[in-house]
Amino acid sequence: MNNMSGSLAQYTEIYWGWPIAFYLFLAGLSAGASIVAVLISNKFGKDNYYFKAAALIAPVAIILGLALLVLDLGKPLSFYWILLLYNFDSVMSIGVALLLVYTPLSVIYAIGAFKNEIAMLKISLFDALANLASKLSGLLGVLLFILGIGVGAYTGFLLSAAHKIALWNTPVLPLLFLVSGLSCAGAFTLLLGVLKDEKRAQNQTAHFLLKFDFLAIIVEFLLIVALFMVVKGASASGAQSVANALSANSLGLMFYIGVIGLGMAVPIILDLSVLKVHDFKREFAVLNAILVICGVFLLRYYIVYAGQIFI
Repeated sequence: MNNMSGSLAQYTEIYWGWPIAFYLFLAGLSAGASIVAVLISNKFGKDNYYFKAAALIAPVAIILGLALLVLDLGKPLSFYWILLLYNFDSVMSIGVALLLVYTPLSVIYAIGAFKNEIAMLKISLFDALANLASKLSGLLGVLLFILGIGVGAYTGFLLSAAHKIALWNTPVLPLLFLVSGLSCAGAFTLLLGVLKDEKRAQNQTAHFLLKFDFLAIIVEFLLIVALFMVVKGASASGAQSVANALSANSLGLMFYIGVIGLGMAVPIILDLSVLKVHDFKREFAVLNAILVICGVFLLRYYIVYAGQIFI
């Protein structure tokens, strides 16, 4: 049997499938969005389409991700036990504790971001909550920035705890997932902001996000190279895993075309094209954002599946 190519069905059974890859994607997107929201707020203020988009993405993404995770783990009605029984030797328990603080804070921060919109509802309870959240936005921003780094890195630590899987068992993976989450969050924020900002009144913020995403993609690519080099140099089995994962199988082609080509190389070209000219090219920005988002999801999918298939 040729382990370098062929059908993926010939390899090991998949225990963590696409729902876990999607959860890791959503958690990373949420963490990155919190950080991006704080950066935009500090640089351009809170009366900004892009800030509000990032502030909204953070709670929505993490809530959807946690719902998906609970359903995938099975016995959703018994999931509350993981909130009561902690084992801080377990990466999952540490992650749950982190998310238990991060998730409500991201919701409160988003409420503060939409203070003016909530005031239009003329519901006194909601208005009072939004005013309080807005007053605490400075403190909440600091906390979310720190927690966002923790949640973004946790998505990688969750996989790296599996010591028998060479592609996961590396300290590079948490950093890669954190940076790719930032890249995805920058792109998602850009996409929502550009679609809302039809008059291009806030091009400065859009250009900031394009530069941010450009740098994040470069760092992400370097971390992918570092990941494979570290795994390859760790052991003979690791070297074989890397060789198999990067071969011309269906996952390998998805990695080269989807992650590296469409998800990184094309967005870099589009970023340079948009940033080079004075006139902001809205269509290029939208295409760039969509490709980055898809590329980051495919990276998560690839890491989850390749790690289990090519042990």
